[in-house]
Amino acid sequence: MKILVLSSLAYSLINFRGDLLKAMIDNGHTVIACAPDRDPVTEGKLAAMGVEFRHTPMQRTGTNALSDLRLVFNYASLVRRERPDIVLAYTQKPIIYGGIASRIAGLVGRQPRFFALMSGLGQVFSMDAGYSSRLRTAVTRLYRAALARAQATFVFNADDRSDMIELGIVDRRQKVIQVPGSGVSLTRFPACAPVIEPIRFLMIGRLMRNKGIMEFLEASRIVRREYPACEFQIVGRCEDENPSGISSEESQKLAAEYDVEFVPGTDDVRPYLAACSVFVLPSYYREGLPRTILEALASARPVITTDLPGCRDAIESGVNGFLVRPRDAEDLAAAMARFAAKPGLVEEMGATALEVARQTYDVQLVNRQLLGEMGLLRSTDDLIAGGAHGASDNVPPNRFHASTGG
Repeated sequence: MKILVLSSLAYSLINFRGDLLKAMIDNGHTVIACAPDRDPVTEGKLAAMGVEFRHTPMQRTGTNALSDLRLVFNYASLVRRERPDIVLAYTQKPIIYGGIASRIAGLVGRQPRFFALMSGLGQVFSMDAGYSSRLRTAVTRLYRAALARAQATFVFNADDRSDMIELGIVDRRQKVIQVPGSGVSLTRFPACAPVIEPIRFLMIGRLMRNKGIMEFLEASRIVRREYPACEFQIVGRCEDENPSGISSEESQKLAAEYDVEFVPGTDDVRPYLAACSVFVLPSYYREGLPRTILEALASARPVITTDLPGCRDAIESGVNGFLVRPRDAEDLAAAMARFAAKPGLVEEMGATALEVARQTYDVQLVNRQLLGEMGLLRSTDDLIAGGAHGASDNVPPNRFHASTGG
């Protein structure tokens, strides 16, 4: 089959979907990947994998109607020209406008089967994000139009699925399947012994305030009052042009003020995971299922994160980490202090974290399920062998399940 994959960032095609694209190729399919930006390194890696690349210009942020209408036209032209059997889109604009374009293309030719991979509903649906109800209504209607003819919509957490039905983005008759995120490569992120002396807390993510940066910093100050030997590290790209981001200059001031190490964005977070004791993500952004959490689990690291959709899905509080209240530095510090007071918890919970990664979030299992649901596996035997079916017996209850309808 010919598969057209629509994305909003070239880098994500390798970093987040590379294993999935390779699995498609390995199953004998032709894959064309699309992105609005040109990245020679990414395009080279795609070519080496056997994936073709198409440039699809897009205004990634903002709500410029003319720009978005042009994107619909470009997507529809691409679909008519390439004549794919399947269109798979991920992130908000590719899903919305790719879904609408697939329907338009079907009016004058063969309509491809459309699948949406929703890593999260988006910040516009966070009630405390400051977006107007008018904008949420508009996005809801666009989603509804895009997904009306979708063969299936894949979601990363149960909250998103429930909200999609409640908001009217989909109805109960439509196929909405919960999958365990994008998965994590257990080969690329091998388990390793944690650092115990000193206890080191690591946060990885873009330097955005809604990722919980300030709460992490405040918590570090609180913890050090009782456990001065603890260390704190933040790894992430500065957001100099984003009004809600933390600039390079501000990060330097915060590093000095809080005695926390800031590491500029890196292409390889594995050395930092290997050198930490506990991974921390105090985000109050509307997440799907953060990849960084899965990478920490695979590395055998306990996780402290917020009790919010997406973040909480992979964590059983008190078992493989702790869930804390969002925007609450005191609660975050209390969870950190439990590891400082009892370092043995790092190895104990880390071992459980690794088992969760192996049983539920192995990227091979996740991709096998996705391919199976899209009818892209070589044989049904592969689907059965991988446990990629409805409510899998291999998945712990209440942690993850694939379901359809209501």
